[in-house]
Amino acid sequence: MKFAFIIDPIQNLDPGHDTTVAFMEAVQTLGHEVWITQAEKLGVVEGKAYGWLSPARFKPVELEGDRWVAIELWYDVGEASWQPLENMDAVLMRTDPPVDVPYLYTTYILDYVDPTKTLVLNDPKGLRAANEKMYALQFKDAIPETLVTRDKAVARGFVNQRGKAILKPLGGKAGEGIFMLSAGDRNLNSLMEVSTNYGRIPIMVQQFLPEAKDGDKRIILLDGEPIGAVNRIPTGEEFRGNMAVGGRVAKAEISDREREICRQLAPTLKRDGLYFVGIDVIGGYLTEVNVTSPTGIREIDRLDNVRLGETVMQWVIDRLTTLPKNWV
Repeated sequence: MKFAFIIDPIQNLDPGHDTTVAFMEAVQTLGHEVWITQAEKLGVVEGKAYGWLSPARFKPVELEGDRWVAIELWYDVGEASWQPLENMDAVLMRTDPPVDVPYLYTTYILDYVDPTKTLVLNDPKGLRAANEKMYALQFKDAIPETLVTRDKAVARGFVNQRGKAILKPLGGKAGEGIFMLSAGDRNLNSLMEVSTNYGRIPIMVQQFLPEAKDGDKRIILLDGEPIGAVNRIPTGEEFRGNMAVGGRVAKAEISDREREICRQLAPTLKRDGLYFVGIDVIGGYLTEVNVTSPTGIREIDRLDNVRLGETVMQWVIDRLTTLPKNWV
């Protein structure tokens, strides 16, 4: 089978951390072909999605102590050819946020992949529907107190009533642009102005959860079912636990409350074609639903001695056998 990955420039990926690399290694290990491309290399010809696709091979990372280690030349990429994405059995959209206009245009191009021939993961319509902050709002029993606004007075009232709150941009990734707000902070108006681009862009203001000091748990869901988790714990004076800002990772179990949250999400995720998802949970509350390029696989594999990349790719292979296609 042929797997195409739409990725950021491969030289910018971290093979010891990126879930995308774990997936590509898994496809190779399972005996199938890996092809790569980038969003700007896609287009539509006569009603079909096309792309400049390059075959790729990888030297898998190895575990040395408490980290994954890759050789310097860990990938080899062949010559690109312009071909229909329908030549692939599966296409995985793994471009990092922000979900900006170019990203959205890429999902429109992916709409022109015939779903009876090729599986696109995650579904482009689902990617458009599921802003990673806003999507969680529909699960009212799972989330902390939350509002979305561009109004300084509304946000300030929320903060003053609760003493503390967390401000999040609706786009971005890896903890970018997240602030802790405190009642009486004389910088609050300025933070709101900058974060909303002076009232042009709505932001999320969320109840501060003291349990954040104990960690921000990333739970990986495959077709609505939790398959692994890792806890990301703030270090030093940083209140964010994101790995990208230095959060420490630790082995994590999935609690009964967290499994219930997963059960609440599962039907909606399946409806929207969001097969591979990472949710964030703090103190038993759902805070985000990550659908664009969820990460955490490498850390879970290391801490739990598993190979979730292979688990996910084998699920894709099994699902492909249900498509009405004659395998060559």
